[in-house]
Amino acid sequence: MRVIYSGEHARHSPLAEFEGSRLQEPFEHPGRAEIIRATLAADARFSFAEPDAWGTAPIEAVHDPGLVRFLATAWAEYQAANGPTHDVVPDVFRHPGVRDGMGASAGSGEPTDVGMRLGWWCYETTTPLTEGTYAAARASVDVALTATHRVLAGDAPAAYGLCRPPGHHAARAVYGGYCFFNNAAVAAQHAVAAGAKVAVLDVDYHHGNGTQQIFYGRDDVLYVSLHAAPERAYPYVTGYADETGAGQGLGANLNLPLAAGVGDAELLAALEAAGEAIDAHGTDVLVVSLGLDMYEHDPIADLRVTTDGFSRAGALVRQFGVPTVVLQEGGYATADLGLNARAWLLGLAS
Repeated sequence: MRVIYSGEHARHSPLAEFEGSRLQEPFEHPGRAEIIRATLAADARFSFAEPDAWGTAPIEAVHDPGLVRFLATAWAEYQAANGPTHDVVPDVFRHPGVRDGMGASAGSGEPTDVGMRLGWWCYETTTPLTEGTYAAARASVDVALTATHRVLAGDAPAAYGLCRPPGHHAARAVYGGYCFFNNAAVAAQHAVAAGAKVAVLDVDYHHGNGTQQIFYGRDDVLYVSLHAAPERAYPYVTGYADETGAGQGLGANLNLPLAAGVGDAELLAALEAAGEAIDAHGTDVLVVSLGLDMYEHDPIADLRVTTDGFSRAGALVRQFGVPTVVLQEGGYATADLGLNARAWLLGLAS
């Protein structure tokens, strides 16, 4: 299987994240991608290629151009105003409750102060900007698009984009959840523009709120997500089974929440249901948001999927019989992360 990888990911290297009322070492760090890369590189069944450069137009096809402009300059602007710092996180978040009952303010648009702009474009505290974040996020999108292009061109029935930073929590006009640009949404839109009917299958422990939001009113992209029930898991406010799309997109959104402690059998049963929806959609190209944080030893999850379960999941997706682009999302049990990625991908390729 062809792997698309860029070393630019390492330029996003935060020192800490603020989560659970603690300042701690980041769960999402450059070592994650390097562990996967090293494991796959040691296996002759995988070959590597660098991504092509795609520019910002494909990003702006799914994201507010203002988000792109902000991320391009925010770290440097913040240093000029408040530096020096290594990581940059918001102090204040835009929240409608602050002005509830008072109507819009005269300054209701994007603020001019860079500190306030952070809270305009970001929605939580675990996703710091660093000096190299924008370059890394751009390269991650290039990885996703290059993998997608290879599949669309018929070079192979499947390709793997080793994306970092991940993407599925980034919505049209906000970033967060370790995500800056939504790699899977950009890839799906690129495939739609090429004339394909697309499904996005999200198998991360955490619901892909950003991907859902971007396509919620559309029927040309089916979004199917297997994830921990949002009553107990990030991002909490999305991922419920009654979220089925809106307007033209009604019926093109399928959430399959999983109970705490479920393992391989339950994952595979949910994947079978996902496969039925993907087949009914008439899918030409499948984009998989591959999270490996359903793993039984993941430090920030509570499911019990095994390495063998990941292999069986990949094999089941292969049976869908659709050209497939696999893009890396979460997975934080670093000791076994490479083994789990290899197992899933070889299941798909076997």
